Parts: sequence; C-alpha cells; structure tokens
Amino acid sequence: MSRKITRINPDHLHPTPGYHHVSVVEAGRTAHLAGQCPLAPDGSVVGAGSLDAQIDQVVANCLAALAAVGAGPQDVVRSVVYVCTDEQADLGAAWARLTASALGPAFTTASTLLGVTRLGFAGQLVEVDLTAALD
Repeated sequence: MSRKITRINPDHLHPTPGYHHVSVVEAGRTAHLAGQCPLAPDGSVVGAGSLDAQIDQVVANCLAALAAVGAGPQDVVRSVVYVCTDEQADLGAAWARLTASALGPAFTTASTLLGVTRLGFAGQLVEVDLTAALD
C-alpha cells in the first residue's frame, strides 16, 4: 500500500499558524520516533542555555531518525514539541525556528506545542516527538 496523507482544517475550527487540525493517513506502516533531544552523538547536551542551538541539534537528530526509516519531514503526520518555558514568546520563537528549518514540513500536519517545566536531561530546553507514515 502506498502512503497517502490528507491534511484537514475543518470549517468550524480556528485558523492555525501553519499546522492542520487533522491528519488522515492511509499507509502500510508508521514510524513512531522517540522524543528527539538536543544531544550530540556522544550523548552530551549541546547548546547550553541556547534554545536556538538546541533546536538546531534536535532538527538534525529528527532528520537522521527519519532517514533511518526511509522517511523525510513530508512524511510526518503528528508532532509534539516540548519547550522548557512558561513564556509565550519562547514558544513562538521555537515554533518559528522549527517551521523555518529543514524539518519545517513536519509541522504542517497535526501538531502540538507545549511549554513544560522540565525535560529529561539537565539543561535540556526542547524535545520533538514525531510520527511518520511509511510506504
């Protein structure tokens, strides 16, 4: 079965800043990526104190994980973004950087952006969880 992804914004729901409220997938398989963290290959957290640097590492890690299953950003059907902040401006900045990145097409499907108080690694500011449709 070949992959088909339909993105829908129902008429009675609010407009979105680029994502869609519903993603319908007809696919043979799906890949559920673990939350991708701003970790270098040696396991160390990169970009201490820099949301931008950490987002860049998370993007690179997401692209590598997607490539490992023969997928790309256009195959993502669900994303959850966690940002360690309670500031709306930080959430907006994270969303803008992610959507402008090479991973950007991943965030046109059903997406959730959350501000959280803590993530798994000391100094970690961002994490991205993705689900992709595969052929």
